[in-house]
Amino acid sequence: MRSAALLARAHPRVHAQASSTSTKTKPAPAKTLSRASMKTVPLHVGFVGTGLIGGVAVKQVASRAGTLLEQTGLDLKLAGATDSKSMILASDPAAGLANDAVTGGADGAVADWNAEALSGEISPCDLDAFAAALRERAEATGAHAVIVDNTSSEAVADRYEGWLASGVHVVTPNKKANSGDLKRFKAIRTAATSSGAKWLCEGTIGAGLPIVSTLRTLRASGDEIRSVQGVFSGTMSFLFNTWDPAGGQPFSEVVLAAKAAGFTEPDPRDDLNGMDVARKVVIAARESGVDLELADVTTRSLVPPSLESCDAAEYVSRMAEFDGDIAKEAADAASRGNVLRFVGKVDVEKGVGSVELGEFPKTHPFAGLQGADNVVEIQSSRYSAVGGSTPLIVRGPGAGAAVTAGGVFGDLCKLGAQLGASVLI
Repeated sequence: MRSAALLARAHPRVHAQASSTSTKTKPAPAKTLSRASMKTVPLHVGFVGTGLIGGVAVKQVASRAGTLLEQTGLDLKLAGATDSKSMILASDPAAGLANDAVTGGADGAVADWNAEALSGEISPCDLDAFAAALRERAEATGAHAVIVDNTSSEAVADRYEGWLASGVHVVTPNKKANSGDLKRFKAIRTAATSSGAKWLCEGTIGAGLPIVSTLRTLRASGDEIRSVQGVFSGTMSFLFNTWDPAGGQPFSEVVLAAKAAGFTEPDPRDDLNGMDVARKVVIAARESGVDLELADVTTRSLVPPSLESCDAAEYVSRMAEFDGDIAKEAADAASRGNVLRFVGKVDVEKGVGSVELGEFPKTHPFAGLQGADNVVEIQSSRYSAVGGSTPLIVRGPGAGAAVTAGGVFGDLCKLGAQLGASVLI
């Protein structure tokens, strides 16, 4: 993150003098917490979803758990994991799965995990039984339980309220709950407030970038957010950062190349229709204090109306028919010295959100992106010309399993700190 605020200058050291003769004393060595003096915070972790992001998250936690316990007192116990068909629970409820067996023993479908090496037991997936087992294990050991939802499932999001009400924490990059039905969203927040359980969702915007936490920190400290806008989609960022309209490159060519490289959804319309960005607009709006519904977001789709209902194969084969339309928009923008970027916007003061194909001067932070980077601009009472400053900018990779899983893991560490572990976060 960056802002125009000047860094405070270090104060000069003041040398105390006991008499007219200057004496030098060695500073006392910094005290560090010993393991014995740290509070141990046991946290039984259950992973729901072990695909691309979930699989990486499990491995990140397993490889770091021992160090976290030793250095901070946060005792992350891998209680279990589940995919849509199978689940595994640690045979020893107090110990968790064997961390040293996760690499190599927890690949692919959960049914194929090495239960013996992991010290676990595999059975058919039952989310209610899975959550109950986590809760029972935590209660039996005086610990906490957390479910890490790495899916994009509405059905899983529907369970958040019940989990939180029962005291089970939730960490997730799943956007469905905090961008879906407003009534459900408020019920989930109420359940968390009532029980004291935490719902952490940094990964729902910008993978692991600190966007949700930044908005919350600004509001908690009394700042008033005026607007949020950003390139919220890694896929759409890649398309417009890569496309060379001045050189005559067809837009459809870039989309097809991105699809072949795995940068788009199997059906590119799922990226181009703007709905993923619209969900992030809703999340940003709600974190800024605006009760926005997904249907309230005015969304520009780059899918021609005549191709919205056909199958994916027909869409791909006919995309080039419409290259001229977007090429003209790019040329018009270039004539004004601007470039096109696919952005989401929240006007907090007006209480509205939108997804637009916007024009930005080449000097704007949105114009200088590379690859699949995301960038978010926050204007507030402090971070804007009104406050005698400039907007606050958050920029970095907005997609990728490692950074998204890292955002999830970061929320687990944050949860540990909130529960009393000595995690500096």
